[in-house]
Amino acid sequence: MAGILLVTANVGSLFEDPENLQNIWLREFYQTVQTQKPGFLAVHCQEVGGKNYEASMSHVGSFVTELLSSDAMKEYNRARVYLDEDYKSQEHFTALGSFYFIHESMKSIQQFDFTAKKFKKVVGKETYSEKLESTPSLEKEKFPQDYFPECKWSRKGFIRTRWALAECSFDLVNIHLFHDASNLVAWEKSPSVYSGTRQKALGYVLDRITDQRYKKIPYFVFGDFNFRLDSKQVIENLCSTASMQTVRGTDTNEVNKLIFRESDNDRKVVLQLEKKLFNYVNQDVFRENNGTSLLEFDREPSVFKDRLQELEIRFPPSYPYSEDSSQGTQYMDTRCPAWCDRVLLSAAARDLVLKPDDEDKSVVYDNIGPTACMGDHKPVFLSFRVTAGAAQPKANTHKCCAVQ
Repeated sequence: MAGILLVTANVGSLFEDPENLQNIWLREFYQTVQTQKPGFLAVHCQEVGGKNYEASMSHVGSFVTELLSSDAMKEYNRARVYLDEDYKSQEHFTALGSFYFIHESMKSIQQFDFTAKKFKKVVGKETYSEKLESTPSLEKEKFPQDYFPECKWSRKGFIRTRWALAECSFDLVNIHLFHDASNLVAWEKSPSVYSGTRQKALGYVLDRITDQRYKKIPYFVFGDFNFRLDSKQVIENLCSTASMQTVRGTDTNEVNKLIFRESDNDRKVVLQLEKKLFNYVNQDVFRENNGTSLLEFDREPSVFKDRLQELEIRFPPSYPYSEDSSQGTQYMDTRCPAWCDRVLLSAAARDLVLKPDDEDKSVVYDNIGPTACMGDHKPVFLSFRVTAGAAQPKANTHKCCAVQ
């Protein structure tokens, strides 16, 4: 039986403040690895290098070196690292980083060569960082510019790799979808215009990884989906007894700010909303009971309920946390907190994860560093075990929901 740990982490913050954040992040990450003890570990990172990639290049190198050579990872004697570092290529650059580590106890593990169309044994540690789009061991694409015309230069896209272990094969897809450019635009209608853009991009990825070019196998898609709660409905729920004041720009007459006030209680301000401000009076609503009262507004994945599954969410919204290293549980007041970072899986992949004949307490879907500052995104992980011969999973009735 082999333990598998899948981690998704938007690491942009780590390269903005490496002195403070990187050590905390690595400590919490290593602790998760030591607790879960995977034989195969996959880490999908987004925004590698941060916003100012040119200035942060050296930090990326030290981060990768630390991961590959640390004492905590010394029993992982094989590794594949794929870093999209070619930031000068606007046509291809995605800032994605995919890390795969194989424990010395794993005897038989192979990776697919998409050019030769066959699996090959994995030996040693290798890092790839140039011209990933022509590297045979992966597929990489950046979304077309017209998918998100508001952004002059978007780094969103996906990287796909294929693996075989314990007679079981699966695809792992690292994905980064488009963000909400403006809270004011997001709130205008339900669902928001940004939701539609993400839907189009995710549909494109699913079509690509299930087309006729290669054999269809179970797949795991994990990354920063940028899924947001339905802004209009969340705000109407949070501010149900408040009145709204609209503030317009003196020159443009465009809406600059919305202020929601209690109708009594001294007209107390409940929420202030601007393009990049979401200042709600009581952040506890996003933390109490892991924010699950708000899951009813997490509707974006439901469009793909016939193609993607997800285990039950029991952790708070993964974004946007404070980047202050002393504030591990505080959200920034820039966006409405949401479950942006997820591990989604095909029905066949779910059958690999969840066994019909036992409770399988080894399956864990959670975040990393719940009380530590991990940057603006908390990493999210799925840990499970597969048995030899699991390549032909049978249907099961374990509690797993199609994405809501």
